[in-house]
Amino acid sequence: MSQPAIFITGAAAGIGRATAELFASRGWFVGLYDVNEAGVRELAQKLGPRATCGRLDVTDAAAFAAALAQFWQASGQRLDLLFNNAGIVAVGAFESIPLARHHALVDVNFKGVMNGFYAAGDYLKRTPGARVISMSSASAMYGTPDFASYSATKFGVKGFTEAMNVEWARHGVKVMDILPLFVDTAMVRNFEMHPKSMDTLGMGLVAADVARTVWRAAHWRWWPRVHWYPSAQGWFLALANKLMPAWFTRLTTKMVSGY
Repeated sequence: MSQPAIFITGAAAGIGRATAELFASRGWFVGLYDVNEAGVRELAQKLGPRATCGRLDVTDAAAFAAALAQFWQASGQRLDLLFNNAGIVAVGAFESIPLARHHALVDVNFKGVMNGFYAAGDYLKRTPGARVISMSSASAMYGTPDFASYSATKFGVKGFTEAMNVEWARHGVKVMDILPLFVDTAMVRNFEMHPKSMDTLGMGLVAADVARTVWRAAHWRWWPRVHWYPSAQGWFLALANKLMPAWFTRLTTKMVSGY
């Protein structure tokens, strides 16, 4: 039996890279795909024969399909896990960010996930026990000031995950997402501005923490579970969001974000 295989978007750095390193270290075949082709080639060389790589812009549906076709052959014709990790962010007041950048967030963060599902569907259905895990965000709990478009795209990923979790259950494909708070990665450290919410909530996660959550979700065998929170803080906020009235959640959001 061939080794299990994971296809990772946004694999050159941060959460994608940490996830690739973890899964490869535990015997999985990893597919490394990113717009940063040099980055994934360097990582593939480090990981050795358990890795394949290629350039992928997730907004290009045809390129996504071609990358998955190449990966399917390299992996011994299996796709145990599609990890939709690629994403971009823009921080600041909505009107201070160019409209084209808002559109780019939708294209990468949401349409890119849809492209992945569409291109991977047949391969997942042909792999017993296959799963899809997508990166959402704690900003999908309640619309987040200074992250308006980013938050909206992550709400989209969350809703899409819930729908596909139900739809693809008949095919034996489990669909889940990860909703972290601020993660100490280059993308977060290089925000265009420093949001007050980051000071309030802190940056208590690193990429390896999220990678370990992806690993747990990929191997979960018990009751149905769709949404995964890498920290106790995130889990508590999600619970509070469900239990508290909407006015209280809005007030808390204003206080946390400095509005």
